[in-house]
Amino acid sequence: MAPTIPDFDYHRVPVADGVALHTAVGGTGSPIVLLHGFPQTHLMWRHVAADLAADHTVICPDLRGYGASDKPAGTADGTAYAKRAMAADIVALARALGHDRFALAGHDRGALVAFRAGLDHPAAITHLACLDVLPTLDMWQVMHGTTAAIGFHLYLMAQPPGLPEQMISAAPDAFFGHFLDIWHQNPQAIPTDIRAAYLDACRNAVPSIVADYRASATIDVEHDQADKDAGSRLRMPVTVLQQDWGAVLGFDAATLWRAWAPDLHHSTVSCGHFMAEEAPTDISRALRDLLAR
Repeated sequence: MAPTIPDFDYHRVPVADGVALHTAVGGTGSPIVLLHGFPQTHLMWRHVAADLAADHTVICPDLRGYGASDKPAGTADGTAYAKRAMAADIVALARALGHDRFALAGHDRGALVAFRAGLDHPAAITHLACLDVLPTLDMWQVMHGTTAAIGFHLYLMAQPPGLPEQMISAAPDAFFGHFLDIWHQNPQAIPTDIRAAYLDACRNAVPSIVADYRASATIDVEHDQADKDAGSRLRMPVTVLQQDWGAVLGFDAATLWRAWAPDLHHSTVSCGHFMAEEAPTDISRALRDLLAR
């Protein structure tokens, strides 16, 4: 039986034509939506969600194209997996569950969806947290030279349809497992059953995961650039938590984020990439601090 977040109820919520999101909901109180990253599912939030559910309604979906949520076919123009479409899914999800306004936190890919939701739906997002990521436009600008090798998967999945899907589908457990193995500092943070659930989910979602990443090299860049040119900003309180990988790639993450978020709290966390699993107490505390702003 697949792992679940204990004491959470599970729903399948339609959010767009042909797309329903597999969603765990628990707790009572003001709502917060938690979005997972790659190569994971909503289960990455299991510790933080259980903590926040003591006084919040906590909503943890699998993103479009991931986990047990629907996986529409990619489109030539990238719109099916544009973060704009994925952000609209989340606003529709919250609304379907009775919440017109909600706090939103995302990790990795989920943070990119959260970032886009904050720009596209400012009236809906009360507070925003982004964990261990840069906005797409900035990410491509700081990746350069040999240090960019750490993001080889970004370039692989940006290629036209066909080759990336074939290569990854030939050895999906090796590909996705590689990131689960190298991106942590504490291997016990992702136990065997959770790791197996992540690999099972990814194995069955290669085309949609690639389409999500391909969109970040095409249409998502266009959307970010248009917002930057228009002077769009995140007007809600924003918290950004990151590893100190700016020291490796040679950039100041706080400065890059502050250009988008005037009301920013930025800090580094002493753990690996999977911070909600490696340092859940720290992440819960940071989210509670954000919600108090």
